[in-house]
Amino acid sequence: MAEAEATTPRARYRARVREEIKEHAWEQIATAGASALSLNAIAKEMGMSGPALYRYFANRDELITALIRDAYRGLADAFAARAEGGTDPAGLADTLRAWALESPHRYLLVYGTPVPGYEAPADTVRITSEMMSVLLEACAGAETPADSGAADVPSTDVPSFDAYLADHRSWAPSSEAPPSALRRALAFWTRLHGVLSLELAGHFTGMGFDPAVLYAAEARALTEGR
Repeated sequence: MAEAEATTPRARYRARVREEIKEHAWEQIATAGASALSLNAIAKEMGMSGPALYRYFANRDELITALIRDAYRGLADAFAARAEGGTDPAGLADTLRAWALESPHRYLLVYGTPVPGYEAPADTVRITSEMMSVLLEACAGAETPADSGAADVPSTDVPSFDAYLADHRSWAPSSEAPPSALRRALAFWTRLHGVLSLELAGHFTGMGFDPAVLYAAEARALTEGR
């Protein structure tokens, strides 16, 4: 994602250099992972001195933070674009997988193994809330009579979890989504990210099946409320 609009030649130049630094950083991450990210190596690739590059990013963590914000923004924008005119959980599932496969290094930076010694900034929660808002709206729109009445059936585990979510919903940006929609959104987020994370990390290699079929089956089960 481009830096905020610059209004002076100096600011525009600074924004361009920051974008170039991030491009080199993404190449490093795609090749060796985020833990191997080196500002000095990027400076060498760009023909800059280390101290010169540090004028654009003070340290590794500041650069990683910019990359994480861009990655989250890319996925949030993809969700928003899919939701224009209305969507459902199945459509968002397709969007999530397409984005992850197109940008696996971006996906793994935000949803993979945490970078040792790095703590993500709190403001990334705002971007993830945008995605959750779209997901909750889609899940609420996919509600069925069975979903809305599930809490009236105390003989299963699902209603008790619905009741729990009714009192533990601070993570949800919407205060109006019913517990059944919260449950479906959580199932979507955990189950589909689970499949994607295992696929992108190569854990299905050699198992003799196509992960795309497993992902589609999970998405279909979530859409059908199973």
